[in-house]
Amino acid sequence: VGLVRLDLTKLQRVLMGALIVLDVHGIAVLENLEEAKCRSVSDFDWSKQLRYYWVMEDTVMSDGSRISDDCVIRQTIASSKYSHEYLGNTPRLVVTPLTDKCYMTLTGAMHLNYGGAPAGPAGTGKTETTKDLGKALAVPVIVFNCSDGLDYKIMGRFFSGLAQAGSWACFDEFNRIQVEVLSVIAQQMLTVTQAIRAKKDVFEFVGQEIPLNRRFGVYITMNPGYAGRAELPDNLKALFRPVAMMVPDYGLIAEIILYSEGFNGAKMLARKMVNLYRLSSEQLSKQDHYDFGMR
Repeated sequence: VGLVRLDLTKLQRVLMGALIVLDVHGIAVLENLEEAKCRSVSDFDWSKQLRYYWVMEDTVMSDGSRISDDCVIRQTIASSKYSHEYLGNTPRLVVTPLTDKCYMTLTGAMHLNYGGAPAGPAGTGKTETTKDLGKALAVPVIVFNCSDGLDYKIMGRFFSGLAQAGSWACFDEFNRIQVEVLSVIAQQMLTVTQAIRAKKDVFEFVGQEIPLNRRFGVYITMNPGYAGRAELPDNLKALFRPVAMMVPDYGLIAEIILYSEGFNGAKMLARKMVNLYRLSSEQLSKQDHYDFGMR
């Protein structure tokens, strides 16, 4: 933490912030393992962590591909190849127990060739968690904000590009799209998913033969219960694994962010900050320009 207060360049400061956030999570994981008296690599408390291995011998991944002498990421039963894509020097998300559970569900969905569907109120970190899992696996994540003006042709082009590039897409506010369009999207998504399950290298999509990169992943985030939002059709629901996101531990997040910015008394400051925001949201009148969430 002392290093952050030195005269650093902007890039070095971002890098140090990301390292501190990851180190604090590492310390928390070790404390939890000690507390749970974890003594074996097959213990669930160990296998539920997102872990990096360098494998020398021939190993089968979740998507059916075989690799050797490469970096592999494992969590519970899922395993995937580290993608080695440079995504830039970016800050990392504070990992809370909620984030861990979300990662576990999303990597489990990946293992079974499903998409992920985090749902919950605004400001709970649905999009950010998906983006950060992408950073952990070194996969580029394209975030797209959906509106009711989207048609199946745009989405078809989107899926075509993702399937060829092997990128992930995170469709924000997915249930804003009209129900008629959602049914066609489900069919397009099913075509790609079936090609991945059949371990194809080339498949037919919307009348064209295109190459397939099996790293393809689609994640949708939803705010349930808002005006103008559609219910997802059943054939689309069947392709996504739902994750319920709740309001995270603001105190923990504030504390780790303050540590990463070079504050020594972060624990006490975080408590004061959370109380300040909580009191502000409770006591002040409701205004459109007030937002006392984590944003």
